[in-house]
Amino acid sequence: MAEGSGDAEPLLALVGPTASGKTDAAVAIARSIDGEILSIDSTTVYRGLDVGTAKPDPKQRAMVPHHLIDVAEPGEPFSVAEFQRLGLAAIGETRRRGRVPFLVGGSGLYYRALVDRLEFPGTLPSIRRLLEAEARTVGAEALHRRLTELDPEAARRIEPSNARRTVRALEVIALTGRRFSSYYGAWDRFDPGVVRSAGIFIARAALHRRIENRAIRIMPGVLDETRRLLDQGHERFINGTQIIGYAEAAACLQGRITADEALATFIRRTKSLARRQVAWFRRDPRIRWFTAGEEGAAAIVDDVQAHLVGDKTPVTVTGRI
Repeated sequence: MAEGSGDAEPLLALVGPTASGKTDAAVAIARSIDGEILSIDSTTVYRGLDVGTAKPDPKQRAMVPHHLIDVAEPGEPFSVAEFQRLGLAAIGETRRRGRVPFLVGGSGLYYRALVDRLEFPGTLPSIRRLLEAEARTVGAEALHRRLTELDPEAARRIEPSNARRTVRALEVIALTGRRFSSYYGAWDRFDPGVVRSAGIFIARAALHRRIENRAIRIMPGVLDETRRLLDQGHERFINGTQIIGYAEAAACLQGRITADEALATFIRRTKSLARRQVAWFRRDPRIRWFTAGEEGAAAIVDDVQAHLVGDKTPVTVTGRI
């Protein structure tokens, strides 16, 4: 049995869309419950991508131990299966220290990987290298069209510009002979005994304003980080993964788009990500949703914490999810 399984207490989780204020709320809650935060995010795993991925800052990380952040170099192969291995180990280690593992983030796949221990197929570097080379030659969207022909369900769940995930889906098809989406079967089963989850909901207009304001505030820092990454030879990684913010910053620095176009695309793609995150999490009936205003999740910490620690005091949950 993997670490973190068995008769242990249910995991605690705080999920929701980007820019909803999860980080500040999570730090406050973790300090109250003697918890350690496990980041469930597919971009904060990379070193050097700090500003654009909204990583917890050094002060927050000093206040509460954080795990699964900065565990891979840009360009280093890193799969959800590797994340799952590291995450389950971190859960076990946290519990052995007598502390509470607290999952926080916006990646639905990484959340399910730890909560439900979904099965993930292996990898074959030679196949992946060929597919990555093809992606660089024909482009991410052309590769995505092939995936649509081979596995329409997987293609529907992957953004056409995301070459990394498209390559992974095609790699699994080539390696196993199975559609990547065939591994989704367990995704429709939600064991209520393994997790106690809270979700942050913010009305669309308010969330969009938070996204816009954050993007405007951090764009200079994203440009600086991207310049360093390019100088370090990570252009292939940036263009291949199309991580939001960094792809736009690279295009701006390389003269392919203007600064205003980079910011506008950054904002548009972040709003699209937020919609997909909410759509993913709303399928999980174990998540209890809490509505925050434009001030974000930090304003409703008490209600969220009461739910997570099992306080039976009724909590009012408003808003349509």
